[in-house]
Formats: sequence, structure tokens, C-alpha cells
Amino acid sequence: MMTLRHFEILKAVAETRNFTRAAEKLYITQSAVSHAIRELEERVGTALFDRLSKSVQLTNSGRLLLDEILPILSSCEALDARINCLEKRAPLQIVSSITIAAFWLPKILQTFHKDWPDIPIKVDVVSAANAVEILRDGKADIALIEGASPQGPFICTPFASYPLYIVCAPDYPIKKRELTLQEFCSEKLLLREKGSAIRDTLDSVLYLRGVTAQPEWTSVNSLALIEAAKAGLGITILPDVLVREPLTQGKLISLSVQDLLLKNELIAVYHRDKYLTNPLKSFLMLLQ
Repeated sequence: MMTLRHFEILKAVAETRNFTRAAEKLYITQSAVSHAIRELEERVGTALFDRLSKSVQLTNSGRLLLDEILPILSSCEALDARINCLEKRAPLQIVSSITIAAFWLPKILQTFHKDWPDIPIKVDVVSAANAVEILRDGKADIALIEGASPQGPFICTPFASYPLYIVCAPDYPIKKRELTLQEFCSEKLLLREKGSAIRDTLDSVLYLRGVTAQPEWTSVNSLALIEAAKAGLGITILPDVLVREPLTQGKLISLSVQDLLLKNELIAVYHRDKYLTNPLKSFLMLLQ
């Protein structure tokens, strides 16, 4: 079977036109050179060199074979030059929940690119539950999620948090801005869908208090809930970063509910057996 070593020896003999000098160039014995050329000639079924009195010379068949192998050897040399830089060029696969992708990830990646400018970043923005499944299937290097840490063979590192605000329109028909849990649950609620980090956080707290929420609106889109709340259709619960502007503009007002302080953790998740490349370690450091 022909190998790259055979090709390297053929090239060296063709360049030096001498078995001994080819052996010296490759730091091997002359017998190893002779043996390799003989194996090649047996494989192709013809002579590759004319053995002249003081030198060897490629036959026409030898020239044809050399023309075939030179691009292969050139590619191998180029690969050898790049092979120690694989980590600096391999894509980083990130799966992120929507809120993190909107308000945290862009600035983090902007800083990351300053240290690792050649690394392609591939980002999938999905729900927190889907992010964990993508990570579990091995289709991402790291997941950035909100809420509770997932169960399974993962390393989970909290890196930030945000409060959840309970808001409604200023003209929403409500008698007071501080509600009991029972009063809150009896209002018209505009909530994110089950399985979202925001909804899971709310449902978990309510479950521990022995009450449940029956929303009039359920949406996968936070903007839709904001607009519905601004229109006076009910009360919604969303991250501070999403409602800060309408609160400042007076289009929404903040409510408080007894025993209902809501906060979501932001968590970086990766498989516990995941090999951490230097770029991935750098990304984790930026999160912290």
C-alpha cells in the first residue's frame, strides 16, 4: 500500500537524483529509501527511475506519478502548518435563551472576538427547555439559560440574574398596587407559556404557596404581553430589562404582591465530560 512516506521518498530521490543523498535529506538509511522505491515500483508495475551510472533519473512513468503526488504533499505541508492552530479556528457552538441573547450575549461576544478574532461563532436562540435538549444531543458546546439548573450530567454556573417585574397599565382597574397572592391570582393575567423560564419561576413560587395562576393570555412572545398590558388587558410578569422603558415612560406601572419576589438566574451549562478548549474557557471567564 502506498503511503505518504513513500511519496516523500519518491520526491526526495527525484530532487537529489541520488538514493544516498535522499536518505540523508530524510534522515533515514539508504536501504530504507531503496526498499520504499522498490515497493512503489512493484505497486505501479513499472520502473519509476532509470538507474544510471552516477545518478538516478525519473522515467516518464515516474514523472507522471510525481505530478500526481506533489499536490498531495503540498496539502499535507499546509495542514501541518495549521494543525497546531485548530482551536483558534474551530467554531464555537452556543445555544441561548431569548432574553440572554438579546441583553447579555452580544456584549460578551463583542469582547470575546477581540481575543479570538478568527473563531466563527454559531448561535441558536431558543427557549430554555429547547436549549438544554440541544446541549444534551451534543449539538452545542454550551447553553445559556434562565431559571433553574437542569438535571443531568451537566456543569451549571450562574453568571448573572434579573428581577421579574409585575406590571400593568396605569388605567388598569385595580384598587391598590400591593396585592395578596389570592388577589393576584384572581386578576386577568398575561403570562409567558409553560416551559419558559419566566413562567416556570412564577409557577414554582405559586406552587410552594399553594396557589395556581390561570392566565387569560399565554404567549411565547414577551412583546405581545407588553402591548397587551399597555392596552389595559391585564397584568403581566416580565424581566426588568423588557419593561424598564415603558415603566419610565409611564405606559406601565409596577405592582407588588405579598410573598412574591421573583428573580431569574442566568446559567451557563455544559456537559460535565465536555473537553474545554482554550477559547471555550475564555468564554466562560467572560461570563463570570
